[in-house]
Amino acid sequence: MPHISLPDHLPGITGLLEYSQDTAAPIRELTQILLRGESSLTEGERELIATIVSHNNECKFCTSAHTAAADLLLGETETCEMVKHDLDNAPVSDKMKALLTIAKMVQKSGKSVTPEAIANAKAQGATDMEIHDTVLIAALFCL
Repeated sequence: MPHISLPDHLPGITGLLEYSQDTAAPIRELTQILLRGESSLTEGERELIATIVSHNNECKFCTSAHTAAADLLLGETETCEMVKHDLDNAPVSDKMKALLTIAKMVQKSGKSVTPEAIANAKAQGATDMEIHDTVLIAALFCL
């Protein structure tokens, strides 16, 4: 629920972005860099990060948008639903489960991320850059 006057026809963060183009441009650019730029994480995996954070934020618009993007990029719909509702049994790699767990921690608070979660992600094969990207995507989707 917005606390300032925003266009009714623009749900979620889109209304806030439309409100100020000065702030919208760098946010949109960062979003494209993180979700579509060079990365060892696939675009589908990065959309899963955006999806789980949006879902845990209880933002229906962002959850729907990023679930649809992930489903399209992954070529199926089961993975997103499992990631949102049963991460332990989701059909993703152990590395991705560890990164998604970090994303969930970031969504609660940056201080919620534990050294054990980072060590687990690294033990599952995550690179420092993949952890970096996961944290930034999660933080971005908490705006």
